Amino acid sequence: MSFSRIYDQAAARKGGEVALRSLLPRVAEPGELQAMADDRYLSEITRCVFKAGFVWRVIENKWPGFESAFQGFVPLYWQQVPPEVLEDLAQDERIVRNMQKIRTVPENARMIVDAAREHGSFGAFLDCWPSDDQVGLLLWLKRNGARLGGNTAQYFLRQVGWDGFILSPDVVAGLRREELLDATPGTRKALVQAQQAFTAWHRETGLPFSHLSRILSFSVG
Repeated sequence: MSFSRIYDQAAARKGGEVALRSLLPRVAEPGELQAMADDRYLSEITRCVFKAGFVWRVIENKWPGFESAFQGFVPLYWQQVPPEVLEDLAQDERIVRNMQKIRTVPENARMIVDAAREHGSFGAFLDCWPSDDQVGLLLWLKRNGARLGGNTAQYFLRQVGWDGFILSPDVVAGLRREELLDATPGTRKALVQAQQAFTAWHRETGLPFSHLSRILSFSVG
């Protein structure tokens, strides 16, 4: 179960240790999550929701239009937005006109506002949640937000720099290869098994959870 063998496999696949380290995701610096404004969290959540099951580059190319159409994603406005505004957005060519996903914006705005009222900001809420309980955070986001199940919340957390794993197909394959996951991906049992593996590797290596996750994926593909 030692991670050194996995690290060596990943480095060999990616052309050496220096090349491997250049490919690792960025982890937020101390205080960075708290400093990020709540509108940027709603923006990133919405971006990940719209990317789910869709061609990512289309969403990225249209994102300036999303920012304009959603007027900067201010949570206090979107949590109580009039229904007719959502109906207008469903006809707005600046965005992907998926009404089900458009409706997630007020719901996720309310989640952000509620957390901010309790913790001072949504970033402060994320910052105080420990990486060795990512399962708890993912379940919280799924329960309190909209369309934040599956891997969507995991990609959101990675985008903002919160230190966690992503159960991508390669990560799942790597965990199975190490005989550390036998549950169906997407289930709570699978999340718990992944958490246990990454927590053990974090204690062994001191590496961030997100780096461990990416390195494991590189050891596979």
